[in-house]
Amino acid sequence: MGIIQRFKDIMSSNINALLDKAEDPVKMIDQYMRNLESDLGKVKAETASVMAEEARAKRELDECTEEIDKMQKYAEKAVLAGNDADAKQFLAQKANLVSRQEALQQSYTLAAENASKMRQMHDKLCSDIAELDSRRDAIKAKMQVAKTQERLNKIGASVDGARSNLSAFDRMEAKANKMLDEANAMAQLNSQQSASDIEALKDKYDDPAGQAVDDELAALKAKLGK
Repeated sequence: MGIIQRFKDIMSSNINALLDKAEDPVKMIDQYMRNLESDLGKVKAETASVMAEEARAKRELDECTEEIDKMQKYAEKAVLAGNDADAKQFLAQKANLVSRQEALQQSYTLAAENASKMRQMHDKLCSDIAELDSRRDAIKAKMQVAKTQERLNKIGASVDGARSNLSAFDRMEAKANKMLDEANAMAQLNSQQSASDIEALKDKYDDPAGQAVDDELAALKAKLGK
């Protein structure tokens, strides 16, 4: 009954511990389920064999019981016919059959117990596989959500980087604008300085005071006949 011990080992294994060590829980769960399906096939074959043994033991026990009943009836008929010697032979055969019946009963009881255990283990394994199959779907769904979240986290990091680049771009643009404004201001100041110099030079030759002196000198010369 090595398959029974194997089954006990299966049912006592800790799937959570297995998943904790798994690099990819989804792949490990699929492999674990394949192992269970393989074990279920072995348990099912062994269960069928044990159940067949139970049926054989039951059939032999029933046949022996029928023979005992027959020997009893034949012994009764022999007594009624007045053939005590024949009756003794039937009763002797009955005694032999009764002894065999006891051994067959023990064999059938053991076979029935084994068959019952195997059916229970088979049914429990089927139930556990169905439950784990549902849990597998749930775990796969969680893993998919986790992977999606990881992608979102990476995208978030990229967005943060893009924001940093955009901020740096804005700073460079502001710096360029400042440099342009300063250059324009300097050009304006230079232009104003040049205009001021020209105006000063023009004033030199357009001085009203100098012109008045010239006019007065000309009038004096005219008066003196010069």
